[in-house]
Amino acid sequence: MPRIPLPTPATMSEEQRRVHDAIVAGPRGTVIGPLRAVIHNPALAERWSALGEILRFGTSLPRRATELAIIVTARRWTSQVEWWVHAGAAAEAGLPAQAIEAIRRGEPPEFGNPEDALVYEFARQLQQTGRVPAGTYDAVAERWGTPGVVELTAVIGYYTMVSMTLNAHEIPLPQGVSEPLAEADGLVAIPPARHRGQG
Repeated sequence: MPRIPLPTPATMSEEQRRVHDAIVAGPRGTVIGPLRAVIHNPALAERWSALGEILRFGTSLPRRATELAIIVTARRWTSQVEWWVHAGAAAEAGLPAQAIEAIRRGEPPEFGNPEDALVYEFARQLQQTGRVPAGTYDAVAERWGTPGVVELTAVIGYYTMVSMTLNAHEIPLPQGVSEPLAEADGLVAIPPARHRGQG
């Protein structure tokens, strides 16, 4: 059960309904997750949605990289709704099912694609320590340029805010959907990836 009321279109104020309808008309096509909470402040919801649309649909990064960074963030925070939405999106973007499953289980994933390993390590280190070592940072900047490393950092930061919002207000999954992530006390440790050939 959510900790706050979640307005429906029928119970929204005129301003809430205006923002709701604009979000539904955009690339999301629906109001789910944290927007169900922040619609209590329509101005916040409007700006939140605009930032999220840029970071999910409007960066120079490949979609696969963006979705991988998001699921690492969701796993770190055990954010059920975020994982449920973005694990499917990561699979659609081409991330291997075995890597997604390993991340879901909190186990070291194995990547055949060096770009996947790089994005995973950047997101893992930033979530785990609050910092990114120079070697990882420089490798991302070399691969995707300054805009790419700025965008990747922003994606991780934005979806951390999403995770906090979902968890703090206990925003539920859709009816009939089981929690995909095992419960954990506090933040979940994200292990380094395994290299091909490791046992």
